[in-house]
Amino acid sequence: MSGLDKRVNSYEEALAGLTDDMTVLSGGFGICGIPENLINEIRRRGVKGLTVVSNNCGIDGFGLGVLLEDRQIRKMIASYVGENALFEQQLLSGELEVELTPQGTLAEKLRAGGAGIPAFYTATGYGTPVAEGKEAREFNGRHYILEPAITGDFAIVKGWKADHFGNVIYRHTAQNFNPVVATAGRITVVEVEEIVEPGELDPAQIHTPGIYVDRIIQGSFEKRIEKRTVRS
Repeated sequence: MSGLDKRVNSYEEALAGLTDDMTVLSGGFGICGIPENLINEIRRRGVKGLTVVSNNCGIDGFGLGVLLEDRQIRKMIASYVGENALFEQQLLSGELEVELTPQGTLAEKLRAGGAGIPAFYTATGYGTPVAEGKEAREFNGRHYILEPAITGDFAIVKGWKADHFGNVIYRHTAQNFNPVVATAGRITVVEVEEIVEPGELDPAQIHTPGIYVDRIIQGSFEKRIEKRTVRS
């Protein structure tokens, strides 16, 4: 990797500098658009005490769920538990610290973090346990609570195509949380299905400009379906 060329040759190089007790932001929704190979590299590195911010924590045995298996996550900031039995078990036992945040608020926390906005007011959660311990104010007759923005040491992102400069396009619903996560990391690492030459991507189609991206790597992906129903 040199100059404007953001490509790296290995997943080890992609996550160089990741150490214990860091905050990792992860794109994806359920298991759609998750940076699965970067997650597996985190597992391989064996780092512990992580705070992970993601919409959820994958499923048992796949995605962020594999980090729960090795007790690598100390705190999870997410919007729901989903179908991950181990996540539920560790939450209820108190082994895992969990901060559940309304989904839209979580997205805005990440967007604000990427935009350099330290906090914002939202009506979501006022008068509920979500608001406990948070500053509240009234604007135009409606009550709001103050929510702090979120940033991370590393942001791990799954894209579809990118060029050498790190300009990224997401495919369909894999766009979900990935664009906001990409802006909020001190070091942003994107894995994609295809890396193309500069100039091959239509500038009007780029979702994440390369200025936000520090490292890019091409990988292959399993692309599981979270819940499949078939006829008997």
